[in-house]
Amino acid sequence: MQYQDSKRDYLWMFLKGAGMGAADVVPGVSGGTIAFITGIYARFLAAIKSVDLEALRLLKQQGVKATWQHIDGNFLTAVFSGLIVSAASLAKVITYLLANYQLLVWSFFFGLIVASFIHVAKQVTRWRLINVSACLIGAVIAFIITSLSPAEAQASPMMFFLSGTIAICAMILPGISGSFILLLLGMYGHVLLAVTQLQVLLIGLFLLGCVVGLMSFSRLLSWLFKHYEQVTFALLSGFLIGSLNLLWPWKQVLTTYVNSSGVEKPLTQANIWPWQYSEIYGQAPQTLDCVLLAVAGLVLILAIEKISQRY
Repeated sequence: MQYQDSKRDYLWMFLKGAGMGAADVVPGVSGGTIAFITGIYARFLAAIKSVDLEALRLLKQQGVKATWQHIDGNFLTAVFSGLIVSAASLAKVITYLLANYQLLVWSFFFGLIVASFIHVAKQVTRWRLINVSACLIGAVIAFIITSLSPAEAQASPMMFFLSGTIAICAMILPGISGSFILLLLGMYGHVLLAVTQLQVLLIGLFLLGCVVGLMSFSRLLSWLFKHYEQVTFALLSGFLIGSLNLLWPWKQVLTTYVNSSGVEKPLTQANIWPWQYSEIYGQAPQTLDCVLLAVAGLVLILAIEKISQRY
């Protein structure tokens, strides 16, 4: 499909890509969710899927211009430029905020995911038994995944490649966080460190893994949307609801571990009520601030949805 995009369209694509990059940095928020809400998800999948043998044939027979049009190159360039710039620039900011304002940050993202669920669930036109079942299955799967204990992996070059291959599949799924998959693999801290320290080789291996994962998984997703659209939307909405388990702000640390840098990290945690948090840790639960930020996150996504529909 040929698109007639203006310079303003490309600026919007860049900003939407930046939103995806910002989301992908945070364990619990999916870049795919942002792509879906901002209305570029279908085009994003189609563009990635078009990087295939046909593109190579066009390159050989008709040259770069025909190939670039086939893969929707301008669109991919704009989105990935925003994604990479945002992820690289926000890595340190997100790390700082999570270290110093954890309750407030998780509350804000809790609101984001609630709004995302509302948006995705609205795509299901009829909540038949099969769709309800798919939603429940998605919620259970996401809940189980987010209840697993993170590991601490050896940061070998091969692990950077493999973690990129696996995590990118989650990054393009609305509701499943690629960053949290990295956390489960024990590679989140290593990847974030590589980005903040500009370790080009390791970043390159991770991105190469992402490319391999994208090329394969995008085809599966496109097939699911083509043949089982309603069930897929219901499943994704379930993923979003189940992922709220991870984003609940008030948690009690049950067990810890010491990572490869000698820093003590939470291993297993349990969700608790704000007053329990105050009793256990002797700190203010900041309940009102957390609720307001959750509402702000919800309103932000709904506002983005309205703006995207308008433009």
